[in-house]
Amino acid sequence: MKNPCFKTILRSWMLVQPLVVLLIFSCQNKDQTQQAEHLGQMEAFAEMVAAGVKPIALSAPLAPEEANGLFEKAEEIAKKHGVSIYREADLVQTQLFPADVAKGKEVLIFYSGNSLDAYLDLKKTLSDGTSGEAEARRFGRLLGYPVTHINRLLAKNSDFRTLADFGISATNLFLYYKDLPRARDFYHRLLGLEIVSDYGFAVTLRISQDAFVTLVDAAVGRHKAEEPKTVAIALLTDQLPEWYTYLQTHNVQIKYEYKPKTNNAHDGFVAVDPEGYLLEFETFKQHPENERLMPQLRRFAALPTQSDSVAAGMGFYGAVTWLYYQDMQAAQLFYEEKMGFELIVDQGWAKVYRVSETGYVGLVDERRGMHRYTELKGTSISFIVKDWEGWHGYAQANQPLPIIKERYTGKDGRYEAFVGEDPGKYFLEFNQFLEHPDNKRLLEVLGEK
Repeated sequence: MKNPCFKTILRSWMLVQPLVVLLIFSCQNKDQTQQAEHLGQMEAFAEMVAAGVKPIALSAPLAPEEANGLFEKAEEIAKKHGVSIYREADLVQTQLFPADVAKGKEVLIFYSGNSLDAYLDLKKTLSDGTSGEAEARRFGRLLGYPVTHINRLLAKNSDFRTLADFGISATNLFLYYKDLPRARDFYHRLLGLEIVSDYGFAVTLRISQDAFVTLVDAAVGRHKAEEPKTVAIALLTDQLPEWYTYLQTHNVQIKYEYKPKTNNAHDGFVAVDPEGYLLEFETFKQHPENERLMPQLRRFAALPTQSDSVAAGMGFYGAVTWLYYQDMQAAQLFYEEKMGFELIVDQGWAKVYRVSETGYVGLVDERRGMHRYTELKGTSISFIVKDWEGWHGYAQANQPLPIIKERYTGKDGRYEAFVGEDPGKYFLEFNQFLEHPDNKRLLEVLGEK
């Protein structure tokens, strides 16, 4: 006589057997897929190390048994690309990643040359108790990360921030004049720039989408007209011949003539404004030096002059503020690591950083530029900050730059600002403009009203 319990068990097994088999195959497929993903990543990283893109590259954190199962194939990948591999069971901990990113796990390090020694040197430094932003940046450089990515990781995993993290609406350059009405006429009536605010003692004009210049009466401004004009503005345009002819027709002083060359990275000429500030009318061209810049420049059309009767059909699509330094390395580190600006053109002796969509800052080695370094400068560089309160609070607490004038409010509550200083002693002013009749047009073009 057959056991009814046995029949029940058999029927139940027949029902669940396909599910068990499916589950087994599913787990196997999942493991195989994950293994394939790990090996694919290792293949890519080994190739990057071999190409010199990354000094070292890390696999994803692996459980010890996963590392055992993958190590032989990882060695084959390393051999294929002519690099070496190191099995690391105690990955360094820095502010670059969460502290538990590889807790209880291993990573496989692909490397070439002496880059593993550099990693082990960092590990020794950390074991001695030194661990901060500098060590995190050191690890990031070993991983081949650009400064902007290191900044992002630090901001994600620590209290570190840059100015860029608080948002930049626009750039604004302050210039100082004995005869403000004359300067106003030059920029507005001759160059055709739109006036977006007029406080009487200061006039702000729009150069391009989000790049401005403010002309200030030196009698009441932060700088005196007699101070060295150690700054230049590059007005970006594709109409160099037209501008050159136009300015000559209006008897504007030309310091450096227009002499275009076929294979240059850029062409231009330099004019002089009514009180001696240098204006470089410039076109960047397709060239290895400009490969990252050109797509950005194409995003915005030239802002036409305000009136058809003034420089008709001409305009500018960007502006570079050129600053001049003795110590280029200090300036470069400051603008990259403290301000968070993106290096977009590297000419060796000059570096161009994108600050806003059409506003740029250029650092120039004073031995090669149009100006020599001076202690005093008749200019201030301004950044209109989206989260001004946040940046001000961060700057107070963390001192990313020396603050030389604390928070203040402009006359009649038109703006708030504070002023810092960069390594070359340029004054950096951080602004937010408030609701006020005098700011109506400025806030409109900033998209803040």
